[in-house]
Amino acid sequence: MSSGTSRQDDTDDGTPKRRGRRPGGKDTRAALVDAAREVFAESGYNDATVRVIATRAGVDPAMVNHWFGGKEALFTAAVQIPVDPAVIIPELLAGDREQLAERILHRFLSAWDEAGGGAFAALVRSVASHRTAVRMLREFVAIVVIDKLARALDMDNPDLRASLAASQIVGLGMARYVVELEPLASADHKTIVATIGPNLQRYLTGPLDI
Repeated sequence: MSSGTSRQDDTDDGTPKRRGRRPGGKDTRAALVDAAREVFAESGYNDATVRVIATRAGVDPAMVNHWFGGKEALFTAAVQIPVDPAVIIPELLAGDREQLAERILHRFLSAWDEAGGGAFAALVRSVASHRTAVRMLREFVAIVVIDKLARALDMDNPDLRASLAASQIVGLGMARYVVELEPLASADHKTIVATIGPNLQRYLTGPLDI
């Protein structure tokens, strides 16, 4: 027989609540990041919701705003790229638009190199497959960063441009930090910007010939 004290072991939709520490501490932040990585991998950035992520983590959805300020910042944490879109996007747009690719490459290379490439490679190891990891990285770069840049530039085919540019950047990251393909893995930033920059710039502002 149960005591007079009622127990609530299920959420409103009937799914069991996760047991653990009381929501609100740093363990909650870690649980949200882990849950977000799972949900983003399963559903993609656009279809993943804060509520589903919070339910997976066993916490109140308000904790997402408390710890991250919203879905975008949570995705940034889940993807483990040491770049804050809210900071870098205004910086990238501030200069000559025909040198935008150079600024993007310098920014990402600097961020990844300062982390030793470890965060990039860690993401690939943290999800079910390389394909899923690459998709998450591509969505971060395409949707959270490049799409905003492409729309601010007011160019044609912004979705295609964002996808092409993201594939270029993610491909660079995979080759340099995960596969460690030489001589690209040890090339200096000047060499990489000089060789990859023109193609990335065409994706952003040049004619696509379609």
